[in-house]
Amino acid sequence: MSANMSPMGSQPTSTYDSAFLKACRREPVPHTPVWFMRQAGRSLPEYRKVREGIGMLDSCMRPDLVTEITLQPVRRHRVDAAIYFSDIVVPLKAIGIDLDIKPGIGPVVEQPVRTRADLDRLRDLTPEDVPYVTEAIGTLTRELGSTPLIGFAGAPFTLASYLVEGGPSRTYENAKAMMYGDPELWADLLDRLAEITAAFLKVQIEAGASAVQLFDSWAGALAPADYRRSVLPASAKVFDAVAGYGVPRIHFGVGTGELLGLMGEAGADVVGVDWRVPLDEAARRVGPGKALQGNLDPTVLFAGREAVEAKAQDILDSAAGLEGHIFNLGHGVMPSTDPDALTRLVEYVHTASAR
Repeated sequence: MSANMSPMGSQPTSTYDSAFLKACRREPVPHTPVWFMRQAGRSLPEYRKVREGIGMLDSCMRPDLVTEITLQPVRRHRVDAAIYFSDIVVPLKAIGIDLDIKPGIGPVVEQPVRTRADLDRLRDLTPEDVPYVTEAIGTLTRELGSTPLIGFAGAPFTLASYLVEGGPSRTYENAKAMMYGDPELWADLLDRLAEITAAFLKVQIEAGASAVQLFDSWAGALAPADYRRSVLPASAKVFDAVAGYGVPRIHFGVGTGELLGLMGEAGADVVGVDWRVPLDEAARRVGPGKALQGNLDPTVLFAGREAVEAKAQDILDSAAGLEGHIFNLGHGVMPSTDPDALTRLVEYVHTASAR
């Protein structure tokens, strides 16, 4: 056990009593904690400056850049948690999958995974594949002090969607065709991806991450019955693999209002909610024993201070009876968002929710 870990083998001692981790554990908090998905990114001028001329994947593999980019929103916004700067395809790149992140497009896979023979390209991920992760997190935890660091990975379904489609998709016709037409191949693909994802999260936790979030960005494209049968087992395998570390596990997807209960069932301690479902209704769907995260519509940040604060207050009111609540957006920060709007939002939530 690392010297900076708490006696129960979970979060570093300096972060264990943070508002963020207390909310994850559904304990009383001094104020509602705040962080933002994509808080370290394109909305910050300092991010754009440090990334000039450097590709996204290269940025994710340079510990100095990862450290600086992860810290930028903590310095500027005073958020209650940092999230490790990475991309969901980083572990796939690390095991040798030929892919790149194309500006304006997203991840593009040179040879999509379509047959059983293609599974052989998805080998196990080891810590030696991602030494930059261990190095960056070691530096970050020292720099962050009492601010928790959230580890980060893409969920098996979303990774499979990119691999099978060969890139972003609006319809997921190839991925769904495999899911419906060859369920055994689909199950084996997701199981392999669950092992890779779990290994990637373990590296981050063992290096010092205080919590982890699994992004199933495209799970909202699924009907509940398909999610339960064809996706939930793989997500559950990821969460189960890291359960022994004792760190909070967060599960988030977009357009997943009909899946919230199932996403909680997969093993998360915290369920992320997008802006389409009020938090009190989300709590009913998820059921007891889980904290919730969310859920301001990211576009509200363009509406002016009064509108932002009114919507934020609505969310705080909706969350008043929850067992635990972490304030966040219902999706990621949009690139053209005014950074000052985020800074003011953090201050408002902290002040309005002070116990």
